Amino acid sequence: MIVMNNEEFQAKQKRETEKLVHKLIRAIDEHPEKVNNYYDLGSLLTRLNDYQQAEELFMKALGIFEAKGDQGAIDLLNYGLGNLYYEVGKPNAAIKLYDKIGDPKIKADSYLMLAQSYMKKGQHKQAVAYGVTAHELRPADPEINQVLGDSLLALGEFTAAKKYYDAILKRHPGRADTQFNRGIVAMVLGEPYHDYLTQAQQLDPAYYKKSEQRLAEIEKTLQATKKK
Repeated sequence: MIVMNNEEFQAKQKRETEKLVHKLIRAIDEHPEKVNNYYDLGSLLTRLNDYQQAEELFMKALGIFEAKGDQGAIDLLNYGLGNLYYEVGKPNAAIKLYDKIGDPKIKADSYLMLAQSYMKKGQHKQAVAYGVTAHELRPADPEINQVLGDSLLALGEFTAAKKYYDAILKRHPGRADTQFNRGIVAMVLGEPYHDYLTQAQQLDPAYYKKSEQRLAEIEKTLQATKKK
């Protein structure tokens, strides 16, 4: 068995990614009428942090499919471009694009991204409204349940947040963010909470360390409230 070191592994990943980029470019050249080729390449460039090229590609593709009046293709490209704007910290631009989407195949995804965009803006009531709509379409989706739990937690609706976190943990106990936030909810509600926090720490020590300050602040607030 050949074991690669980190540099070799990264070099291999880079070669494979470049191959995939070239494959998608070739697919667009051969089948310029297929919207998925543009969407897949734009999404890959976004994941590679090549935001300028991704934006140019999405805009070019939108021009092509708007001229054809292909609303399904336009919706998919708006979703991809919206994800790019969300990724680069432009939630207002992302929201405008997600709001335009009518395709039922990606409606739940667009509502989820609207909820996440409003969360990013700190507008948690709007995030809950869109999260609930997404939840009606896909109640078992852990990402939808997470955004609802996190938004309700931010609003101080701890009992409501608990319901969504518990729904996730039944099927996905390996999520450190869910375990951590469920621990916070348990702490505030006066329930046993150490097991949730221990799980979060074991699953993702870096995430736990980053979130420790938040935990300390909540403990301090709770102690002050008890004294009063």
